[in-house]
Amino acid sequence: MYTLLQLRGMALRTAARPLSCRRHFRTTVPARKYVPRTPAPGDRVYVAMSSGVDSSTVAALIRDQYPENEVSGIYMENWNDTSNGDGLTCTEREWIDVQNVCRAVDLPCERVNFEREYWNEVFMPMIEMYKRGLTPNPDVGCNKFIKFGELYRYLENKEQKTAVSTGNGKMRNWWLATGHYANVGLDNASNTVHLLRPSHLPKDQSYYLSAISSTVLPRLLFPLGGYTKPQVRDLALNKYHLPTAEKPDSQGICFIGQGQNTFRRFLDEYLEANPGDVVTETGEVVGRHNGLWHATVGQRSGVAMPQGDPTKKGTWYVARKVPAQNQIVIVRGADNPAFYTDRVQCAEFDWLGHVDSAALVRDCAGIVVQYRSLQTPERVRRVHVNGAGGLEVEFETLRRAVAPGQYLVMYNEAGRVLGSGVITNTDRTEPVNCK
Repeated sequence: MYTLLQLRGMALRTAARPLSCRRHFRTTVPARKYVPRTPAPGDRVYVAMSSGVDSSTVAALIRDQYPENEVSGIYMENWNDTSNGDGLTCTEREWIDVQNVCRAVDLPCERVNFEREYWNEVFMPMIEMYKRGLTPNPDVGCNKFIKFGELYRYLENKEQKTAVSTGNGKMRNWWLATGHYANVGLDNASNTVHLLRPSHLPKDQSYYLSAISSTVLPRLLFPLGGYTKPQVRDLALNKYHLPTAEKPDSQGICFIGQGQNTFRRFLDEYLEANPGDVVTETGEVVGRHNGLWHATVGQRSGVAMPQGDPTKKGTWYVARKVPAQNQIVIVRGADNPAFYTDRVQCAEFDWLGHVDSAALVRDCAGIVVQYRSLQTPERVRRVHVNGAGGLEVEFETLRRAVAPGQYLVMYNEAGRVLGSGVITNTDRTEPVNCK
């Protein structure tokens, strides 16, 4: 198990609309000029490998494009899982695949263990957020704390030790390459490195990278930023003949399995049942729940309402959660006004690199945000920054089922990630008249 990156494919998430390139980039503000960055002769390149076709292809591309550089693969073990019936754990099967790929492209590979760090910095915070009724995104946390946190520091320390052992004490330049569909570019105007969207927007993974530290960006390589997924498959199969070329994309977590109910059963192993009321907007108790994590905003409530009562006839959906009262509030109809919001707040919003937030407050033309990966970016009509590091954003239009706990990621007209933060509250600028 490499990370919990595949949680985004599970049914707990409300389906997002495909990202619209045309809508996002139709602005009057000219795009900034970015300079590509490539390793120089003598630089060391590490390839983070997960056993999937994307990271496998990156290993082949790096080996092919930089034959004179010292390149090696590195695999992170983040979860002590159990066998799926074939005598091998998910981690062991992935490690075998990684070794096979590295042999195929003639690379040494290393296995490192970050189980404790993953548990403390990603998994348990995710569990606590579910317990509080939030909708967390562990993918973002894994990239921030583990892949571009613990792994980055591990490699930095490794290079420092190498510099000491050589006797000159000077650390050589090194890079970390991953299979993410994103880009990093050197901005001519500011001479700083920015995180950018990839060329192929349907595979855009910049959302999941939005919380990493700007200090790591200068050492990152995203070789797939200019490729489509079919092109990557073709390279893996027909050019590099990789053993993982036809391996299916992961759609869930191998030690949990796929499906909404499967994941909720998994959460039940870590969360003690906390029964509470399911209520209507008027406060009428119509059912019970075993824990706030058993409901997702925007999904069917599962409560059987009396269809003979005209006021209750129809399908009812989860509108929101009220942790203070341990209640789940449901409303009638999938398009009930209670689902829609045009204003969100983040108690803490982290800017990625230098961003003139005061200028955004004065003029947010061309600025868009996303609260799910691969959704159509939402244009904003107002941005407000408070002195405590928080952010408030108003959308141009009402949006359905925006939930606290989701990450809000901001982009400019050039596709640069400006920053991100966890949504702590949602509301709307006009009163809601529920059906």
